Amino acid sequence: MTDDEALLAAYGRYLGIERGRSANTVRAYLGDARALLDHLNDAGCGSPGARLAGADLNALRGWLGALARGGASRATIARRSASVRTFYAWAVRTGRLGQDPSVRLLAARKGRDLPEILTPEQAEQALSAAAVAADDGDPAALRDLAMVELLYASGIRVGELAALDVDDVDLGARTATVLGKGARERIVPFGVPAERAIGDWLTRARPRLMNAASGPALFLGARGGRIDQRQVRTAVRTATARPDGAPSVAPHGLRHTAATHLLDGGADLRTVQELLGHKSLATTQLYTQVSVERLKETYARAHPRA
Repeated sequence: MTDDEALLAAYGRYLGIERGRSANTVRAYLGDARALLDHLNDAGCGSPGARLAGADLNALRGWLGALARGGASRATIARRSASVRTFYAWAVRTGRLGQDPSVRLLAARKGRDLPEILTPEQAEQALSAAAVAADDGDPAALRDLAMVELLYASGIRVGELAALDVDDVDLGARTATVLGKGARERIVPFGVPAERAIGDWLTRARPRLMNAASGPALFLGARGGRIDQRQVRTAVRTATARPDGAPSVAPHGLRHTAATHLLDGGADLRTVQELLGHKSLATTQLYTQVSVERLKETYARAHPRA
């Protein structure tokens, strides 16, 4: 085992055992550390120990700069900057380094791009087209209509929708009990179109797809098991691509759309926060930016002194 491999193996054990990071996180952090070591090696910093000890703040900034010149996004650079700080903090704590040059390493803050959303007219057209596609009673089309209606009506996440069981939906009360992030349960309302679409799916289509693998799952795939999130994404993209000029949004875009339309319609932030299952109100405030941007666009088009 080379010195690099031994160093990274020790770091990986720390991440996985002491910090309890997931396998994917450990893999990502090790990849970042390996990329940094390769960069320092190319820069002539010497052996692994010397590389870490000899790399100053400018060397680390040079690595991030090389990433930026190579086309890495701000989000990627911010993540790698945080990853390197974790790596160096571990090296200092375990006696491999005396000083940590990464404590002052800052990357450009991740930008939060405004999400693409549908206008109310485009959403209406997409749902109408999905309803027309389900007119012949095809089970998959009835299911897709019910899923898209529920996603837009409630703003729930794609994983939350896929995890729903039949008993989680109360058609009479027009509510669904959703298990969100952090195992937090919440009840979300939906409207009459979603109620009708879900009812049609349950009575006309779900029994035709059911088999021993179905269990209590609300939405089923072609083989009768619980719906896969990829199938939900395909259904949403197909539906939202139908209106002329509309962006083909993913389920998360439909979630953004629902939240924005609620705020545009007069809902307060706290209500939208509860509906979406956000732990922090700051997350919900992203949607106010969307509304303000649309307001500014309308103002610029309409006001004579804009």
